[in-house]
Amino acid sequence: MTAKLADVEDKSFDYIIVGGGTAGLTLAAKLSEDPNRTVLVLEAGPENTNDPLLLRLASFGVHFGNDQYSWSHQTVSQKHASGNPVPWFRLVSHSDPSGKGLGGTSGVNFYGWGKPHADDINDFERLGNPGWNWDRLNGHIRALEGFVSPKVGTVPEEQVKHTEQLGTRGPLKLGFPPEINPVDIAVYEARAMINVGFPRSVNPYGGDPRGVWLGPSAIDPKTHTRTYAASAFYLPNKGRANLTVLVEAYVTRVVTESQKTGNWKATGVEFVNHGRKCVVSAAREVILCAGAMKSPQILELSGIGSSEVLNKIGVPVKVDLPVGENVQDHPLAAITLELKVDPALETFDMLREPEIAAKHAELVKSGKGLYTQSVDGPYCYTTLSAISPNAERIQRSAEDAIRKKLHACSPGRRLQYEEQLERLKTGRAGIEILGFPIDVSFSTPIPGKKYVTLCAGQFHAFSRGTIHSATNNPLDPPEYDPNYFGEDVDLQILVQGAHFLRKLASTSPLKELVVAEAHPGPAVEPGNDEQMRAYVRKTAGIPPHTSSSCSMLPRDQGGVVDASLKVYGTDNLRVVDLSIVPINFATHPQAVVYGIASLAAEIITSENAV
Repeated sequence: MTAKLADVEDKSFDYIIVGGGTAGLTLAAKLSEDPNRTVLVLEAGPENTNDPLLLRLASFGVHFGNDQYSWSHQTVSQKHASGNPVPWFRLVSHSDPSGKGLGGTSGVNFYGWGKPHADDINDFERLGNPGWNWDRLNGHIRALEGFVSPKVGTVPEEQVKHTEQLGTRGPLKLGFPPEINPVDIAVYEARAMINVGFPRSVNPYGGDPRGVWLGPSAIDPKTHTRTYAASAFYLPNKGRANLTVLVEAYVTRVVTESQKTGNWKATGVEFVNHGRKCVVSAAREVILCAGAMKSPQILELSGIGSSEVLNKIGVPVKVDLPVGENVQDHPLAAITLELKVDPALETFDMLREPEIAAKHAELVKSGKGLYTQSVDGPYCYTTLSAISPNAERIQRSAEDAIRKKLHACSPGRRLQYEEQLERLKTGRAGIEILGFPIDVSFSTPIPGKKYVTLCAGQFHAFSRGTIHSATNNPLDPPEYDPNYFGEDVDLQILVQGAHFLRKLASTSPLKELVVAEAHPGPAVEPGNDEQMRAYVRKTAGIPPHTSSSCSMLPRDQGGVVDASLKVYGTDNLRVVDLSIVPINFATHPQAVVYGIASLAAEIITSENAV
């Protein structure tokens, strides 16, 4: 049972963690392992634990736009995309899907469990963050993983072999469903992706995800339910006397006091609970785990941020830092295919019909049906040259455009762009091709029809955006400008990706299942770049992968936090979430966020033991 306000208000705790999401609950579980440390978690949303709508599999997107489960932020107008405000995940026609409530985004995401190329993480260290490398971070991730091997014959044997790189003793259950969706089989096991020219991945969880594979998800294959931060790190530890969790506690600012050294010390946080303003004290540290959208807003309202932004909203400047800059994301292009009428083809579209949904809910009891399934791929990480004959031209164009602006960039941004150009030049896999057995396009599916959506993602995007407080009222949403396609190379890559998806759709054995292309359809002629550009600009989707708004970089290179995740200019204020990533990596970020939290716990424990 979560705490009451009386258990928290005007009291003191060693560590105050702001945000009970993926990172926050993982960090809280780690820090509270020592009974001599008191830990408080403040979560803005409701408890949501043991909620069937969170635990039930195949409930894709039903949480988005619901204040009980997700935030409701939109972008500002995007001049390089549609020209209109863009919901964070346009493909499901809702706004910001970052999670709200205990477990955060791990409770509402699409279950995917992926790991990036080792060098994507090693880039963190190369950009000036000692100790932030693949071997160390992956070690923390593996210690959290509790992979459950599938029954023999349910998953292709070579895919089970790849899971040897996953941990098996951790609290976070990972697994495959009792049977792989037949559409996934058509795209992967029956070799559509292989036939189109992709190799099978040989080490997707050991630092090299290039190629095609089926992946396990954050699900418990025994109970057929979601596993997430709340089930893995809060519920098993909620009885600890030194761990306190208060929900519906919306943090408005960090309370600080100046030190003789010129730094600031976090002494507590101010929060609102059911309209009542409250304060709680921190004896050791305050740690922001509020996510890429909220952590920068809390910093700015606490007087830590760009002097230009703070002066504009009337907040006194305490530490002048580029908070809310360097924001990065994973834009996606998609095409949707209508499938033939075949009882053997079960897609998640069927669950839109109440009678069919009720039938599949009953099938869960016997370990069957759509509600036992998740997103298992097929995943493919590849390079521009593997999907487009125009790769060399696009690469040259990108290098010319980026180098022309390097002189106007901060030192940190220059280093990032140099690294990204090298990634493009050397062909590091930064493009995702993904099959998804449902219509998640921007339009309304036709009842009774079955679909598959093929996606192409630019996961090494060059465009940079901003997240800033629009006012000094903490209840007002921050202003989010991701600047989608601000660098044209990102749009060019997605256009080529969308063309390639059509090629995949026309490859056996997938093409034998397809009746017609639902989107974009005849509005985009085959090979027409201009028409495809217009389509992608209008329909590009953004999953909840936003990062880097409190980047971990040296201070003179545009950093907000150092390699210990401590905010520059403060003695005991840290940020631990996806906002600290200095340069984006190519994979769905769930596993990396868990790893960041676990590594942060090691850093904090080590420092405080001295």
